[in-house]
Amino acid sequence: MNKSISTKIAKDLLKIKAVALSPNHPYTWASGIKAPIYTDNRITISYPKIRNDIAEGLANLIKNNFPDANVIGGVATAGIPHATLVADKLNLPMIYVRSKPKDHGQGKQMEGVIKNDAKVVLIDDLLSTGNSVLKAAKYLTDNQINVVGIAAIFTYGLKDSFDNFKKANIQFNTLTNYPTIIEQAKLDGYISAKEVDSLKKWHRNPWQWKINVK
Repeated sequence: MNKSISTKIAKDLLKIKAVALSPNHPYTWASGIKAPIYTDNRITISYPKIRNDIAEGLANLIKNNFPDANVIGGVATAGIPHATLVADKLNLPMIYVRSKPKDHGQGKQMEGVIKNDAKVVLIDDLLSTGNSVLKAAKYLTDNQINVVGIAAIFTYGLKDSFDNFKKANIQFNTLTNYPTIIEQAKLDGYISAKEVDSLKKWHRNPWQWKINVK
């Protein structure tokens, strides 16, 4: 992970409120986790400079970590716009993968053209547990399509995600991560020192975390 890019992307995500921090009034994720952070990287596409910086960062990340990649894949729906921009910058073919097959027409789960020598990097906007992008990767590998890696804008870096990627034997890289977001939020005055402590405690054990900020 490039430290300067990581810091810049973290700063931008906080500025446009793509990442929101609320230790005293936590959010409930779909998984049931009570979390002091919520991320909506979908809004980055409304900011031309930020979305371009993200695309440049992801393109460089892919060139440096997955140099053999010859197809860019987007994970529906949030990964599709970023994959589109990256595929254009790298002048590579693009596909995208749905979470499940269409219930009409030809019932496709993947859109685009894949050749026999395809080496796909899948792009998503966020990695929490990794389940969504790994489900897309499994669909491709089950259909004899080579997935060489995963790229994303941001990861919470939870133990569950590391375990899931290790089990799937797939490498992932992101532009920025949770510790960088928290450090940048502190520097920019979004959170207090006490809130930093609570946010770090959540990260160490999200399932057992309790609100304890006064």
